[in-house]
Amino acid sequence: MSTEKMIDTINQDIKTAMKAKEKEKLQALRYIKAMLMENSTSKNPTSEMDVIIKHHKKLKDGLTNYPAEHPMAVQTKEEIKVVETYLPQPLTEQEVIDLITQIKSGLEKPNMGAIMKELQPQVKGRFDGKKARDLVKAALA
Repeated sequence: MSTEKMIDTINQDIKTAMKAKEKEKLQALRYIKAMLMENSTSKNPTSEMDVIIKHHKKLKDGLTNYPAEHPMAVQTKEEIKVVETYLPQPLTEQEVIDLITQIKSGLEKPNMGAIMKELQPQVKGRFDGKKARDLVKAALA
């Protein structure tokens, strides 16, 4: 999805959230839109998906700062749900193992670096990078 399409989608979702009076969702959508707009005007813009992925990871990491029933934890969980609607479809562990096997068979001398170099762009934002690394280690063992 291009930045313009992403912004258009978010604008439509903002209107829908306003009409439905969904304050938490509206707040999250406005923040995402602001991040995308800031990114598009920066000196070194990244893809809009990278912005969304980075924000999602930041939110998930931030959950560890609060007890489960803390109001900020509840708010963060709601924001994560909103952000996840803009992420690509996640991969299953088996799909990642299949990708690793496919990459490994295509390499003359498979090693951790070579496999991760090819795997990372395919799983970015769709599967946890640390888990993918562990799966590569297991495939090489």
